[in-house]
Amino acid sequence: MRHSLKTAFAAVVFTVGLTPMAFADDASDATKLYKAGQLNEAIKKIDAVLAQRPKDAQMRFLKGIILTEQNKSADAIVVFSKLTDDYPELPEPYNNLAVLYASNGQYLKASAALEMAIRTNPTYGTAHENLGDVYAKLASQSYDKALQLDSANSTAKLKLNLVKNLIGNTTGGTNPKTSTTSNPAPIANIPNTSTVTPPPPTKAVEPKLPQVSPQKSVAATNEKDQALSMVESWAKAWSNQDVQKYLSFYAKDFQTPKGEARSIWAEDRRSRIEGKGKIGVRIDDPTINVDGSTATIRFKQYYSSDRLSSTSRKTLILTKQDGKWLIKQERSGN
Repeated sequence: MRHSLKTAFAAVVFTVGLTPMAFADDASDATKLYKAGQLNEAIKKIDAVLAQRPKDAQMRFLKGIILTEQNKSADAIVVFSKLTDDYPELPEPYNNLAVLYASNGQYLKASAALEMAIRTNPTYGTAHENLGDVYAKLASQSYDKALQLDSANSTAKLKLNLVKNLIGNTTGGTNPKTSTTSNPAPIANIPNTSTVTPPPPTKAVEPKLPQVSPQKSVAATNEKDQALSMVESWAKAWSNQDVQKYLSFYAKDFQTPKGEARSIWAEDRRSRIEGKGKIGVRIDDPTINVDGSTATIRFKQYYSSDRLSSTSRKTLILTKQDGKWLIKQERSGN
Protein backbone atom coordinates (compact mmCIF):
# COMPACT_ATOMS: atom_id res chain seq x y z
CA MET A 1 0.00 0.00 0.00
CA ARG A 2 1.37 3.42 -0.91
CA HIS A 3 1.24 6.00 1.84
CA SER A 4 1.41 9.70 1.00
CA LEU A 5 1.73 12.88 2.99
CA LYS A 6 -1.46 14.87 3.10
CA THR A 7 -1.62 18.64 3.03
CA ALA A 8 -4.39 20.76 4.51
CA PHE A 9 -6.58 22.53 1.93
CA ALA A 10 -6.80 26.31 1.92
CA ALA A 11 -10.33 26.59 3.35
CA VAL A 12 -9.10 28.06 6.63
CA VAL A 13 -11.72 30.22 8.32
CA PHE A 14 -9.94 32.34 10.91
CA THR A 15 -10.77 35.99 11.46
CA VAL A 16 -9.42 38.80 13.58
CA GLY A 17 -12.30 41.14 14.15
CA LEU A 18 -14.78 42.10 11.42
CA THR A 19 -13.83 41.88 7.75
CA PRO A 20 -14.92 44.83 5.55
CA MET A 21 -17.11 43.84 2.61
CA ALA A 22 -14.51 44.85 0.01
CA PHE A 23 -11.89 42.59 1.56
CA ALA A 24 -14.42 39.77 1.89
CA ASP A 25 -15.17 40.07 -1.84
CA ASP A 26 -11.46 40.02 -2.71
CA ALA A 27 -10.95 36.97 -0.53
CA SER A 28 -13.86 35.19 -2.20
CA ASP A 29 -12.53 36.14 -5.63
CA ALA A 30 -9.07 34.82 -4.73
CA THR A 31 -10.51 31.48 -3.67
CA LYS A 32 -12.57 31.20 -6.87
CA LEU A 33 -9.53 32.03 -9.01
CA TYR A 34 -7.48 29.42 -7.18
CA LYS A 35 -10.11 26.74 -7.69
CA ALA A 36 -10.29 27.69 -11.38
CA GLY A 37 -6.54 27.17 -11.70
CA GLN A 38 -5.79 30.87 -12.30
CA LEU A 39 -2.98 30.96 -9.79
CA ASN A 40 -1.26 34.20 -10.84
CA GLU A 41 -4.54 36.12 -10.74
CA ALA A 42 -5.36 34.57 -7.36
CA ILE A 43 -1.99 35.69 -5.96
CA LYS A 44 -2.71 39.27 -7.09
CA LYS A 45 -6.05 39.24 -5.27
CA ILE A 46 -4.45 37.79 -2.16
CA ASP A 47 -1.69 40.40 -2.15
CA ALA A 48 -4.35 43.13 -2.44
CA VAL A 49 -6.06 41.81 0.69
CA LEU A 50 -2.79 41.36 2.58
CA ALA A 51 -1.72 44.91 1.75
CA GLN A 52 -4.61 46.08 3.93
CA ARG A 53 -4.86 43.10 6.28
CA PRO A 54 -1.35 41.62 6.63
CA LYS A 55 -2.43 39.27 9.44
CA ASP A 56 -5.27 37.63 7.49
CA ALA A 57 -4.60 33.94 8.21
CA GLN A 58 -6.97 32.61 5.56
CA MET A 59 -5.35 34.56 2.71
CA ARG A 60 -1.83 33.80 3.91
CA PHE A 61 -2.67 30.11 4.10
CA LEU A 62 -4.10 30.13 0.57
CA LYS A 63 -1.02 31.97 -0.67
CA GLY A 64 1.18 29.24 0.78
CA ILE A 65 -0.87 26.60 -1.05
CA ILE A 66 -0.58 28.47 -4.36
CA LEU A 67 3.16 29.07 -3.99
CA THR A 68 3.58 25.35 -3.39
CA GLU A 69 1.68 24.51 -6.56
CA GLN A 70 3.83 27.01 -8.45
CA ASN A 71 6.94 25.07 -7.40
CA LYS A 72 8.04 28.00 -5.21
CA SER A 73 8.84 25.77 -2.27
CA ALA A 74 11.16 28.21 -0.47
CA ASP A 75 8.57 31.01 -0.62
CA ALA A 76 5.82 28.67 0.57
CA ILE A 77 7.97 27.57 3.51
CA VAL A 78 8.40 31.22 4.51
CA VAL A 79 4.63 31.77 4.40
CA PHE A 80 3.75 28.71 6.48
CA SER A 81 6.63 29.35 8.92
CA LYS A 82 5.40 32.88 9.61
CA LEU A 83 1.86 31.55 10.04
CA THR A 84 3.09 29.18 12.75
CA ASP A 85 4.81 32.13 14.44
CA ASP A 86 1.70 34.33 14.36
CA TYR A 87 -0.89 31.61 14.96
CA PRO A 88 0.83 28.78 16.89
CA GLU A 89 -2.59 27.39 17.85
CA LEU A 90 -3.36 26.36 14.24
CA PRO A 91 -2.17 22.83 13.31
CA GLU A 92 -2.67 23.08 9.53
CA PRO A 93 0.28 25.40 8.79
CA TYR A 94 2.59 23.03 10.70
CA ASN A 95 1.24 20.12 8.65
CA ASN A 96 1.74 21.84 5.29
CA LEU A 97 5.18 23.01 6.35
CA ALA A 98 6.05 19.39 7.06
CA VAL A 99 4.87 18.33 3.59
CA LEU A 100 7.23 20.88 2.04
CA TYR A 101 10.15 19.78 4.20
CA ALA A 102 9.49 16.15 3.27
CA SER A 103 9.31 17.13 -0.40
CA ASN A 104 12.85 18.47 -0.07
CA GLY A 105 14.07 15.38 1.79
CA GLN A 106 14.26 17.25 5.11
CA TYR A 107 12.54 14.52 7.11
CA LEU A 108 13.81 15.54 10.54
CA LYS A 109 12.38 19.04 10.04
CA ALA A 110 9.18 17.47 8.75
CA SER A 111 8.83 15.28 11.84
CA ALA A 112 9.41 18.26 14.14
CA ALA A 113 6.70 20.28 12.36
CA LEU A 114 4.23 17.38 12.55
CA GLU A 115 4.93 16.88 16.24
CA MET A 116 4.05 20.56 16.75
CA ALA A 117 0.81 20.08 14.79
CA ILE A 118 -0.10 17.14 17.02
CA ARG A 119 0.85 19.01 20.18
CA THR A 120 -1.44 21.82 19.04
CA ASN A 121 -4.27 19.40 18.25
CA PRO A 122 -3.80 15.84 19.58
CA THR A 123 -6.83 14.66 17.56
CA TYR A 124 -5.51 15.90 14.18
CA GLY A 125 -5.53 12.57 12.31
CA THR A 126 -3.83 13.86 9.16
CA ALA A 127 -0.74 14.93 11.11
CA HIS A 128 -0.58 11.56 12.89
CA GLU A 129 -0.73 9.72 9.55
CA ASN A 130 1.88 12.01 7.99
CA LEU A 131 4.19 11.58 10.97
CA GLY A 132 3.97 7.81 10.52
CA ASP A 133 4.97 8.18 6.88
CA VAL A 134 7.91 10.42 7.79
CA TYR A 135 9.10 7.99 10.46
CA ALA A 136 8.86 5.17 7.91
CA LYS A 137 10.97 7.17 5.47
CA LEU A 138 13.60 7.88 8.14
CA ALA A 139 13.63 4.18 8.99
CA SER A 140 14.18 3.23 5.34
CA GLN A 141 17.14 5.59 5.12
CA SER A 142 18.71 4.11 8.25
CA TYR A 143 18.25 0.51 7.05
CA ASP A 144 19.62 1.50 3.65
CA LYS A 145 22.71 2.98 5.33
CA ALA A 146 23.15 -0.17 7.39
CA LEU A 147 23.17 -2.24 4.18
CA GLN A 148 25.72 0.08 2.59
CA LEU A 149 28.01 -0.56 5.54
CA ASP A 150 27.28 -4.30 5.64
CA SER A 151 25.66 -5.75 2.52
CA ALA A 152 25.38 -9.17 4.21
CA ASN A 153 23.10 -7.84 6.95
CA SER A 154 20.02 -9.95 6.19
CA THR A 155 18.02 -8.52 9.09
CA ALA A 156 18.44 -4.94 7.83
CA LYS A 157 17.55 -6.10 4.31
CA LEU A 158 14.32 -7.69 5.55
CA LYS A 159 13.38 -4.59 7.53
CA LEU A 160 14.15 -2.35 4.56
CA ASN A 161 11.91 -4.42 2.31
CA LEU A 162 9.10 -4.22 4.84
CA VAL A 163 9.39 -0.45 5.09
CA LYS A 164 9.67 -0.09 1.30
CA ASN A 165 6.42 -1.98 0.91
CA LEU A 166 4.82 0.20 3.56
CA ILE A 167 5.71 3.51 1.93
CA GLY A 168 5.45 2.30 -1.67
CA ASN A 169 9.16 2.75 -2.40
CA THR A 170 10.35 0.35 -5.07
CA THR A 171 13.67 1.94 -5.98
CA GLY A 172 15.62 2.05 -2.71
CA GLY A 173 15.64 3.44 0.76
CA THR A 174 16.54 7.02 -0.10
CA ASN A 175 14.94 7.82 -3.44
CA PRO A 176 11.28 6.79 -3.81
CA LYS A 177 9.53 6.96 -7.16
CA THR A 178 6.33 8.95 -6.89
CA SER A 179 3.78 10.45 -9.19
CA THR A 180 2.34 13.95 -8.96
CA THR A 181 -0.71 15.75 -10.20
CA SER A 182 -1.27 19.40 -10.96
CA ASN A 183 -5.06 19.57 -10.59
CA PRO A 184 -5.46 22.69 -8.41
CA ALA A 185 -8.97 22.16 -7.07
CA PRO A 186 -10.73 20.99 -5.07
CA ILE A 187 -7.68 18.98 -3.98
CA ALA A 188 -4.47 20.88 -3.24
CA ASN A 189 -1.79 18.51 -4.51
CA ILE A 190 1.86 19.21 -3.78
CA PRO A 191 3.86 18.97 -7.03
CA ASN A 192 7.47 17.86 -7.43
CA THR A 193 9.64 20.52 -5.81
CA SER A 194 12.97 18.69 -5.62
CA THR A 195 15.06 16.97 -8.25
CA VAL A 196 16.83 15.00 -5.54
CA THR A 197 13.93 13.50 -3.59
CA PRO A 198 10.51 13.84 -5.29
CA PRO A 199 7.59 14.21 -2.90
CA PRO A 200 4.79 11.66 -2.60
CA PRO A 201 1.40 12.57 -4.06
CA THR A 202 -0.64 14.57 -1.56
CA LYS A 203 -4.31 14.77 -0.79
CA ALA A 204 -6.08 17.68 0.78
CA VAL A 205 -8.32 17.96 3.76
CA GLU A 206 -10.50 20.92 4.62
CA PRO A 207 -9.80 22.12 8.17
CA LYS A 208 -12.84 23.35 10.08
CA LEU A 209 -11.47 26.20 12.15
CA PRO A 210 -13.66 28.35 14.40
CA GLN A 211 -14.10 32.05 13.69
CA VAL A 212 -12.39 33.40 16.78
CA SER A 213 -9.69 35.86 17.66
CA PRO A 214 -6.13 34.54 18.17
CA GLN A 215 -6.31 35.34 21.87
CA LYS A 216 -9.48 33.32 22.38
CA SER A 217 -8.20 30.43 20.29
CA VAL A 218 -4.94 30.27 22.23
CA ALA A 219 -6.88 30.35 25.51
CA ALA A 220 -9.20 27.56 24.34
CA THR A 221 -6.22 25.48 23.27
CA ASN A 222 -4.53 25.99 26.64
CA GLU A 223 -7.72 24.94 28.46
CA LYS A 224 -7.95 21.79 26.35
CA ASP A 225 -4.31 20.97 27.07
CA GLN A 226 -4.86 21.47 30.80
CA ALA A 227 -7.99 19.29 30.76
CA LEU A 228 -6.25 16.52 28.84
CA SER A 229 -3.22 16.70 31.15
CA MET A 230 -5.51 16.33 34.16
CA VAL A 231 -7.20 13.24 32.72
CA GLU A 232 -3.83 11.68 31.90
CA SER A 233 -2.69 12.32 35.49
CA TRP A 234 -5.95 10.76 36.75
CA ALA A 235 -5.27 7.61 34.71
CA LYS A 236 -1.67 7.50 35.95
CA ALA A 237 -2.73 7.78 39.61
CA TRP A 238 -5.21 4.96 39.01
CA SER A 239 -2.50 2.82 37.40
CA ASN A 240 -0.15 3.53 40.32
CA GLN A 241 -2.93 2.65 42.78
CA ASP A 242 -2.40 6.02 44.45
CA VAL A 243 -5.98 6.25 45.71
CA GLN A 244 -5.55 9.53 47.57
CA LYS A 245 -4.28 11.27 44.46
CA TYR A 246 -6.83 9.47 42.27
CA LEU A 247 -9.72 10.74 44.43
CA SER A 248 -8.28 14.28 44.42
CA PHE A 249 -9.22 14.60 40.74
CA TYR A 250 -12.94 14.41 41.62
CA ALA A 251 -14.84 17.60 42.47
CA LYS A 252 -16.52 18.01 45.84
CA ASP A 253 -19.88 18.03 44.07
CA PHE A 254 -19.04 14.93 41.99
CA GLN A 255 -22.23 13.18 40.92
CA THR A 256 -21.69 9.56 41.99
CA PRO A 257 -22.88 6.94 39.46
CA LYS A 258 -25.66 5.47 41.64
CA GLY A 259 -26.47 8.59 43.62
CA GLU A 260 -24.80 7.19 46.74
CA ALA A 261 -22.98 9.39 49.23
CA ARG A 262 -19.55 10.45 48.07
CA SER A 263 -17.90 8.82 51.10
CA ILE A 264 -19.49 5.47 50.28
CA TRP A 265 -18.49 5.76 46.62
CA ALA A 266 -14.92 6.74 47.56
CA GLU A 267 -14.55 3.78 49.92
CA ASP A 268 -15.82 1.44 47.20
CA ARG A 269 -13.27 2.85 44.74
CA ARG A 270 -10.51 2.42 47.34
CA SER A 271 -11.39 -1.24 47.85
CA ARG A 272 -11.39 -1.84 44.09
CA ILE A 273 -7.99 -0.20 43.52
CA GLU A 274 -5.76 -0.82 46.52
CA GLY A 275 -3.95 -4.12 46.84
CA LYS A 276 -5.23 -5.53 43.55
CA GLY A 277 -1.89 -6.46 42.08
CA LYS A 278 -0.90 -4.77 38.84
CA ILE A 279 -3.29 -2.23 37.27
CA GLY A 280 -2.86 -0.42 33.97
CA VAL A 281 -5.13 2.36 32.70
CA ARG A 282 -4.53 4.07 29.36
CA ILE A 283 -6.61 6.58 27.43
CA ASP A 284 -6.63 6.87 23.66
CA ASP A 285 -8.31 8.90 20.90
CA PRO A 286 -9.50 11.76 23.15
CA THR A 287 -11.86 14.49 21.94
CA ILE A 288 -12.30 17.58 24.09
CA ASN A 289 -14.89 20.35 24.07
CA VAL A 290 -14.51 23.36 26.37
CA ASP A 291 -17.44 25.66 27.14
CA GLY A 292 -16.51 28.20 29.76
CA SER A 293 -15.92 26.45 33.08
CA THR A 294 -17.15 23.09 31.77
CA ALA A 295 -15.20 20.63 29.62
CA THR A 296 -16.35 17.36 28.10
CA ILE A 297 -13.72 14.77 27.19
CA ARG A 298 -14.54 11.50 25.44
CA PHE A 299 -11.96 8.77 24.95
CA LYS A 300 -11.31 5.07 24.64
CA GLN A 301 -10.19 3.53 27.94
CA TYR A 302 -7.93 0.50 28.10
CA TYR A 303 -7.97 -1.20 31.52
CA SER A 304 -5.91 -4.21 32.55
CA SER A 305 -5.24 -6.00 35.83
CA ASP A 306 -4.19 -9.43 37.02
CA ARG A 307 -7.77 -10.63 36.61
CA LEU A 308 -9.36 -8.47 33.92
CA SER A 309 -8.68 -6.68 30.67
CA SER A 310 -11.31 -4.44 29.06
CA THR A 311 -11.77 -1.69 26.52
CA SER A 312 -14.61 0.82 26.81
CA ARG A 313 -15.69 4.28 25.76
CA LYS A 314 -15.74 6.81 28.59
CA THR A 315 -17.00 10.36 28.99
CA LEU A 316 -15.82 12.71 31.74
CA ILE A 317 -17.56 16.00 32.46
CA LEU A 318 -15.04 18.37 34.02
CA THR A 319 -15.60 21.56 35.97
CA LYS A 320 -13.11 24.35 36.64
CA GLN A 321 -12.79 24.94 40.39
CA ASP A 322 -10.10 27.07 42.02
CA GLY A 323 -8.21 27.19 38.73
CA LYS A 324 -8.13 23.38 38.31
CA TRP A 325 -10.10 20.97 36.18
CA LEU A 326 -11.92 18.36 38.29
CA ILE A 327 -14.28 15.52 37.42
CA LYS A 328 -17.95 16.27 38.05
CA GLN A 329 -19.53 13.36 36.13
CA GLU A 330 -18.20 10.05 34.85
CA ARG A 331 -20.02 7.87 32.32
CA SER A 332 -19.14 4.67 30.49
CA GLY A 333 -20.40 3.70 27.04
CA ASN A 334 -21.25 5.88 24.03
